[in-house]
Amino acid sequence: MHLSPKQLFLHSLAQTNPNPLALEILSASGNYLYDIHGNKFLDLISGISVCSLGHQNPIVIDAVIEQTKKHMHVMVYGETVQMPQNNYADFLIHHLPKSLDNVYFLNSGSEAIDAAMKLAKRVTGHAGFVAHTNAYHGSSQGPLSLMSDEYYAPKYRPLLNQVFFIEQNDIQGIDHLPSENISAVIVELIQAEKGISISNVEYIQKLYQYAKSIGALFVIDEIQTGFGRTGTKFCFEQYNIVPDILVLGKALGGGMPIGAIVAPKKIMHEFSINPILGHITTFGGHPVSCAAGLAANSEIFQNYAQFNIPHKEALFKKLLIHPKIKKVTGKGLLLACHLVNEVDGPSLIHLLLEKKLFTDWFLFETNAIRICPPFTIEDDEVEMACMIIIDTLNQLK
Repeated sequence: MHLSPKQLFLHSLAQTNPNPLALEILSASGNYLYDIHGNKFLDLISGISVCSLGHQNPIVIDAVIEQTKKHMHVMVYGETVQMPQNNYADFLIHHLPKSLDNVYFLNSGSEAIDAAMKLAKRVTGHAGFVAHTNAYHGSSQGPLSLMSDEYYAPKYRPLLNQVFFIEQNDIQGIDHLPSENISAVIVELIQAEKGISISNVEYIQKLYQYAKSIGALFVIDEIQTGFGRTGTKFCFEQYNIVPDILVLGKALGGGMPIGAIVAPKKIMHEFSINPILGHITTFGGHPVSCAAGLAANSEIFQNYAQFNIPHKEALFKKLLIHPKIKKVTGKGLLLACHLVNEVDGPSLIHLLLEKKLFTDWFLFETNAIRICPPFTIEDDEVEMACMIIIDTLNQLK
């Protein structure tokens, strides 16, 4: 029996959602996706903050091709000297504060969070963690333990049981956190799945001081906010702090899969002794992913001003004004358009897809739509996207 692409997708691939968007992608280029029916969709989510230079950027494609001509996988990470890993690690260190001088490459952001959690436990000798309510750090068992939500986590328990939660920006609540046996405080400075919710500077600085006072590590998850997405190279620069461990992913690979943690070498060294192989990975730091990520983020950092991120942020916020829109939150090109209760976010996303605008929802804020387009989006495309959203809201009863 011959199956259509959509039928094959539903039949042969494990599903994560009973009602997937099931957009049948044939190709992608620049700021657009193309389906098998010849439709062209403006991409407002860039693979969830992955494809910051748009799709099929020639600089990234050339880097991938050149690396595949030399070699792809040759040995598990950490056992052979491979220049794509060397060069990318050196690049990252060059663009980070002096203390963050050692990189461990992994396969994804979720795996990087796991590694950060293990490293914090190893370094401090403590078992507990402090995390935010409504945070999302990944879906493997370590990151899932950091999720307070009572919908996504219960069916997978038992998880790590010494996790203490605090609500974002609850500055008084910091005084009631445990004073011992905490290995790390792990935070997103902007809680993406909460609907792009921004942490206050005063709150983060007090939380940082709390971690220092009890001997815990301060871990910042910049899987989604890193590499210029929020208006600076890294979001933590806006908070006048430096993390003990920085967690990276998504745009780190320029469209290829990769994750990483960055920490002081004296901390990272703990993975290599007593026992050796304290954390291991087969494909982490894959040479093609490293080559792609280095090409993409070299281009972004070298020419960041030309993307005019603050202007595009302001343009979205200026144009997305409507009685059915409560507010637009976020920084840079990491935004959320929050809707009044009468509008169903997931239904609106399907209506926008019919009008060739591709966007998404949030795990903990379903009545909002995600706006994190490629940095290469043009002003007229911003205007077109906003017009489609406004027109669609006008058509709702």
